[in-house]
Amino acid sequence: MGKNRNAIFYLATIGIFSALMYFISIKGKLLEEGRAIQISQSEASQWTEFLNSISSNLTHPLAILLAQIVTIILVARIFGWLSKKIGQPTVIGEIIAGIVLGPSLLGWIFPEFSLALFPLESLGNLQFLSQIGLILFMFVIGMELDLKVLRNKANDAVVISHASIVIPFALGIGLAYFIYTSFAPVGVEFLSFGLFLGIAMSITAFPVLARIVQERGLQKNPSGNGRHHLCSS
Repeated sequence: MGKNRNAIFYLATIGIFSALMYFISIKGKLLEEGRAIQISQSEASQWTEFLNSISSNLTHPLAILLAQIVTIILVARIFGWLSKKIGQPTVIGEIIAGIVLGPSLLGWIFPEFSLALFPLESLGNLQFLSQIGLILFMFVIGMELDLKVLRNKANDAVVISHASIVIPFALGIGLAYFIYTSFAPVGVEFLSFGLFLGIAMSITAFPVLARIVQERGLQKNPSGNGRHHLCSS
């Protein structure tokens, strides 16, 4: 009975107010007498004008941003679900979704569609939102930080964090020594090339590790708890 009452109320509201708007429009038409109303003439049909308006609105920066967000969320959900089905962390599927939507796949197979969905001038706004999301995610991770556990594992955290940066950094500079003559652009000195490779090799994906620890529930055991607090710090 409740569902029928809601349906009756909905139909009655739509019908009454639609009739009211139609009645006011008819009466308002009579007020135009003697006011020299000018009606614009267009060769295009109303349907063509409607399509042109929709096309113009879709090129607005806000519309493009909303389309990007919807596409990213949808594709990330799909690949995250597939990744979870095969026993892998959801974040791995989300990373694959990013590769699919990037120039490596979508931009290669459908370059025009990729350029329309991700124009170069819109990437700044998308990057800004991604940084805000990363900050909020790390804030949530930090809210779960237990200072007592972190204090007990401070020495391990310092050693692991510094070693995970220094060792790959040194290996990157060492790699630069062997590939400098083959891959370094003309005019780039060795120190700049070596620092670039060292930094590229030593960057760690702490947010990805934090997602895996959270999703797997590893923060409940001592090993995962230490990694969890290392990411938070």
